[in-house]
Amino acid sequence: MSNTQQSFYVFLRQSLVLSPRLEYSDDVLTKDAGECVICLEELLQGDTIARLPCLCIYHKSCIDSWFEVNRSCPEHPAD
Repeated sequence: MSNTQQSFYVFLRQSLVLSPRLEYSDDVLTKDAGECVICLEELLQGDTIARLPCLCIYHKSCIDSWFEVNRSCPEHPAD
């Protein structure tokens, strides 16, 4: 892994740890992202979600688990 990729991974992890948890509502979405692409469950009103710097949105618990074994956004693996 290059230094740039490692730095981006560290940035993503820190942004998730330091960012506030959001409660899902229709106002939170900036695009048609009605389901979490990790668990494939619908994002429902009141769900605890996380929005990455790339603006992708997932259930908070799903993306936390994802980053335990992966180093990139599930929808942007080349970034």
